[in-house]
Amino acid sequence: MSSPLSHPLVRTFLSSVERRTAALPAARREELLEDLREEIAAALADAPAQNLAGGFTEGPAEGFAEHPADHPAEGPETDGGAAVGVGEERVRRVLDWIGTPEEIAADALAEESGSLPPEPENAGGTWLTLGLAVLPVPLCLVPGVGIPLGLVAALGALVRLWRSAPWVRREKRQATLFVLSPLVTVPVLAAALSLAFDGISAAAFVASLLMALTLPVIGAARLARSAARLRERAGQGAGR
Repeated sequence: MSSPLSHPLVRTFLSSVERRTAALPAARREELLEDLREEIAAALADAPAQNLAGGFTEGPAEGFAEHPADHPAEGPETDGGAAVGVGEERVRRVLDWIGTPEEIAADALAEESGSLPPEPENAGGTWLTLGLAVLPVPLCLVPGVGIPLGLVAALGALVRLWRSAPWVRREKRQATLFVLSPLVTVPVLAAALSLAFDGISAAAFVASLLMALTLPVIGAARLARSAARLRERAGQGAGR
């Protein structure tokens, strides 16, 4: 089976981004394309797991709530004789979730031209934002006031996220979905566990919270990596 990145829709998407970012330095453009390849591959790989957890309403797993067997591949699709084992509709949803080539190119060009702040915020501010992004779910374990505290932490994370310099609009939009995903995944997981065990117990509720924490942690890890790369580029520029 060929890599999902060889799917015609993915190749067209990446080619469009490459054309629209022709004004970028070659190294920066290749870095952007490599990030997109990793993100597409990860999203296609994560979609089934996100779907079993309930997913989020606009994520890559949208529309795949049924068992994967109910959605057989429309194929096999071929490209030059090589089978591509990923359904076209699933690929379209992942690409829509990542953003259009126009949006991605606009963000990259704006960042390169200086329209967006080229310098990262201090590391402490970045880690505060990321900490707030993953804190809401653990706070729900605090008796009595946990849920209100979790909502306040989520709101604080989103405010800081959208005011922070290290991330472009596409990253902020995706991170918003990750931060808010427990609003969907916790009830879905709790309901599934209650059906499986004839009632929801405290242990099952805690288990649903821990499973729901996965998506915010993934989102925070991606933002941390992006901010680290920006700090590294800034450091390299200062050393020249």
